[in-house]
Amino acid sequence: MACELPSRRGLPLSRFSLVEIRREVLAEGIVAEISGATVWRWLSRDALRPWRFRSWIFPRDPAFVQKAGRVLDLYEGIWEGVALPPTDFVVCADEKTSIQARRRQHASLSPASDRPQYVEHEYQRQGAWAYLAAWDVRRAKVFGRCERKSGIAPFDRLVAQVMNQEPYRSARRVFWITDNGSSHRGQKAAARLSAQWPTLILVSTPVHASWLNQIEIYFSVVQRKVLTPNEFVSLSELEDRLLRFPDHYQRIAAPFQWTFRRSDLTALMERLETKELPTAA
Repeated sequence: MACELPSRRGLPLSRFSLVEIRREVLAEGIVAEISGATVWRWLSRDALRPWRFRSWIFPRDPAFVQKAGRVLDLYEGIWEGVALPPTDFVVCADEKTSIQARRRQHASLSPASDRPQYVEHEYQRQGAWAYLAAWDVRRAKVFGRCERKSGIAPFDRLVAQVMNQEPYRSARRVFWITDNGSSHRGQKAAARLSAQWPTLILVSTPVHASWLNQIEIYFSVVQRKVLTPNEFVSLSELEDRLLRFPDHYQRIAAPFQWTFRRSDLTALMERLETKELPTAA
């Protein structure tokens, strides 16, 4: 029962809790009586936790393995089977959109003995930024900028911010890893960028696979250290905090320890082949 979806049993539930499992067992007369502790013990013995769930998605891109493999190779310092020389660079980039500046109705109270920081629940929106950032994979260098909205022009300004300074300006090749956002997607975007910066090579992750882009790790750091809790009196204060954070972060920054490799990709695809693909309704 714990390994079934309750909706398929005709129950108006999205997932089972311990209490619901016990109730259903008794309702169906499987046992005359059973305690919640016994149900928990049986589930624990078989490592079953039906109240937990995770989101996931099958690869949608027909070239998933090829595209993902190129990204993973770059993280290991390889391109088309050849090791990258020191004059090549790998940069991950993306946008973190709609970052609100929330002005709280009352100022937050700082932490005290036996008391956490208190943050007022109600707030006024002061506007929002799109935060564009680039991460040098091998040098742990961060570049960021705030824009009113995302798009081709804002993304090109981020690229120029990086490519117009050393060592990227004199690099033999600079590989830019991006997801499939409209401002940096496909051959049209690759041609546009390489026309402006001939040494730039655009490398796209597969569709629905932005988790392969290391900039998402940096964005998670920004979310934890800069934006949570969200309390800014103005949009300019939010911008100032976002733009000053890279210098602060780079005092301790080191290349991310990326452990997902081509062998893991192969194992992942083999596991997915054994699963039942979802069908459209």
